[in-house]
Amino acid sequence: MTDYAPFPLIDLTGSPRERGRTHGKVAADRLRRGIKMYAESLLKSGVDWPELERRAQALVPAIEKFDPAYVEEMRGIAEGANEPFAAIVLMNARTEMVVAARRQQAAKHFPDGCTAALALPEASADGVLLHGQNWDWRAECAETGVVLRIRRDDGPDIVTFTEAGGLARSGLNSAGIGLTANALECDRDYQRGPGVPLPFIRRKVLESAYLAQAVHTIVATPKLGSNHMAVSHCGGEAFGFECAPDETFWLAPEDGLYVHANHWIAPSARAKVKDIGLAETPCSIYRDKRVRDHLSPKLGKLTLDDLRGAFFDDWGSPWSVCRPPRLNTRGVMTATTAMILMRPGEGHLEACPMPALNRRFTAYTVKPDQIAQRAAAE
Repeated sequence: MTDYAPFPLIDLTGSPRERGRTHGKVAADRLRRGIKMYAESLLKSGVDWPELERRAQALVPAIEKFDPAYVEEMRGIAEGANEPFAAIVLMNARTEMVVAARRQQAAKHFPDGCTAALALPEASADGVLLHGQNWDWRAECAETGVVLRIRRDDGPDIVTFTEAGGLARSGLNSAGIGLTANALECDRDYQRGPGVPLPFIRRKVLESAYLAQAVHTIVATPKLGSNHMAVSHCGGEAFGFECAPDETFWLAPEDGLYVHANHWIAPSARAKVKDIGLAETPCSIYRDKRVRDHLSPKLGKLTLDDLRGAFFDDWGSPWSVCRPPRLNTRGVMTATTAMILMRPGEGHLEACPMPALNRRFTAYTVKPDQIAQRAAAE
């Protein structure tokens, strides 16, 4: 086993611009690695820096319309890290920008994987909602990931794992809401616009004090590409949302358990969209099944360690739930870059970088707002 450095915790307070400056200053080294990685990827698809700047600027109006504070926060990150604003847009819209460039070249896209699971209180050993995920992406991101703890004056505080420079990925808030996200692909992706890049949607979900607000954000916001998001509330409700750019299909846990990988599973979705990602992530079918088979016999007794054990499953390695580093067909080194485990009601998130090679978890916490959690559950 290799001992990877924990993802650094960055505490953010103040106005959006102030939060951004702190983020950019503290995460500057990790941020530069991420910028270099994605800028080089775009260059291979024929997008040089002036064209990258043009494409980044073209996304700003949709982001600003969605929430101008997010543009301010990105400008702050750029100032704090002394990096171009376009580079920060890239870190928050890398999927949209990289995939669009590859599709223009008629090249294949290899999306990030991910296997997510959650257990409602009735399925857990101590009556507490559990939520977690393996994030499968580029192996280098084990050294570009960070955890943000965002202290807010106008809503719940947030703990979120993300790439340096990003506004959010997976996480929880003090109101007891948890979020994970998985890649999906369909034939409608990147065919129409405008749409809001996914990290801003995830951030808005994590800013929600009520589950209904989180659901509204997911369902009502136009997107450029497909994605799956699982949203939970510690009061005992959770749903999965398979999102095409222009339509959302929802799923509910069965017997208190929910599992999702990288293929469309809602019957309504499978009847309406063509899954074009499964050919590139064929292991998705059995990753989903193996996590479910690991957890199902323990319904009513599940713990965070059970989720941990399910996510460590290495059957079929390197095409496994817990993926060691391997080259994909484009020659890019991919892996399960992070394992995220959460008890949202307690404000508890723990993360492990490169879990196939490392078993060291670090806990990150935010103080639960029990009044807000009870109010949202009533």
